[in-house]
Amino acid sequence: MNAYEALDAHYQKINDLRHIGAITGWDESAMMPAGGGAARSRAMATLNVLVHDLTVDPQISDWLVACENLELSSMQTANVTVIQREHRQAACLTSDFVRAQTEAVMASEQQWRISRAENDWATIQPHLERVVGLAQEEAAMRADAGGLGLYDAMLELYEPGVTASQLDTLFEPLKTSLPLLTDEIIAHQAKTPGMPLGDHFEVAAQRELGLSVMKTLGFDFNHGRLDTSHHPFCGGVPEDVRLTTRYSETDFLQSLFGVIHETGHAMYEQGRPKDWLTQPVSQALSMGTHESQSLLMEMQAGRSPAFMTFIAPKMRAAFGRAESDPAWSVDNLYRQVTTVRRDFIRVDADEVTYPLHVILRYELEKALIDGSLTVADLPEAWHQKMTDYFGLSTAGNYKNGVMQDVHWPAGLIGYFPTYTLGALMAAQLFEAAKTRQPETLQQIETGDFSGLLSWLREHVHNRGSAVSVDQLMTDATGSPLTTDAFLTHLHRRYLG
Repeated sequence: MNAYEALDAHYQKINDLRHIGAITGWDESAMMPAGGGAARSRAMATLNVLVHDLTVDPQISDWLVACENLELSSMQTANVTVIQREHRQAACLTSDFVRAQTEAVMASEQQWRISRAENDWATIQPHLERVVGLAQEEAAMRADAGGLGLYDAMLELYEPGVTASQLDTLFEPLKTSLPLLTDEIIAHQAKTPGMPLGDHFEVAAQRELGLSVMKTLGFDFNHGRLDTSHHPFCGGVPEDVRLTTRYSETDFLQSLFGVIHETGHAMYEQGRPKDWLTQPVSQALSMGTHESQSLLMEMQAGRSPAFMTFIAPKMRAAFGRAESDPAWSVDNLYRQVTTVRRDFIRVDADEVTYPLHVILRYELEKALIDGSLTVADLPEAWHQKMTDYFGLSTAGNYKNGVMQDVHWPAGLIGYFPTYTLGALMAAQLFEAAKTRQPETLQQIETGDFSGLLSWLREHVHNRGSAVSVDQLMTDATGSPLTTDAFLTHLHRRYLG
């Protein structure tokens, strides 16, 4: 067995343990009773320490050096590159730190579910202080090991190769233009307001509609399933993808487009390079790339006039509405799914205001990591930015303000910017797909996503982590990532 073969076998073991962790994590969020929380935290901490210890095994360094003298294929070479990065990122943390952090974030996330429902900041604050304190320690260790800034060291976990300076450059035109664009669109839409659809939609009918749409998009039910959770997410592994949504009896569009969003994530997982699934090179390229696949399906394709033409009859059938009802016409349904408004909740935000929600969180978490903002002062800082960006007050409204997201209680600091990177990528990729395959919208109008999915398989899913984001975007669209396609899309869709 040569050095590369030894690496391959070693990472197959790591992949098997991560498989267990992924399914157990889904279960903890979607199925586990509250009383199982403490025991699950201990079990997950033990599992994470096992994975960590395998990832920092001293033999890996020797194998990596020996691989330099081997003739490797392009995918093998890319695999070695990803392993080098993973090994460096893990080696700077001790096993004791990994255990402590896992136990802290799991306890924090479990408390968040209770505290948010009760709008109780006081009970989550000490948990969040513990998690943020550990994140600050982690950032310092990672920054020292990688020669990066504190926030850049955390960002690298989710978006390799991207820095806060690059984010600032991409986000500045959005921060400047989107508030004014929002005003213009809201005024424009006020001239032809949408008609309400009603206020009661059976959950069972919503679920069936969601399952039907998943099938239309191309989800493989032989390798995945749909459940419910407090916060919609996509988890599991490529061979067994677990996605969730949440239902409101007063708003079926929330759950439907949540399902479309998570299905985009799920199909990326199902489309990863099948011959390499046990190896790091098969992993999703970045969380921004992952988000691009969910937003491409939800926002670019799912809220297009073409898709509304296809889905409107299914919506009417699901909830017993008549075709002659003007509120359930294609035009009115399209108005409903493209309405722009300033609101408190990120996950329910429209695509015009969504980036501002992300920028708000990005700015706050940078300050948390460098210590210029304390957890105790976080609610007031959140309130101030919501007032500045949206004209909305969250004073005392913790559940719809600083407590609305699971990310910080779960220790996912550095993750938020990937949502807006994903929106930018989605617009650029969808525009390229339509240019290369002019029949795309006509196919979507008939419920045929096979052409679009095939294009994404070739240009995104099947590439795994074998290239950089810049290379993927250049190969697929002809240029690196910019804001141009996204801003053009917003003006075209909302202002004609």
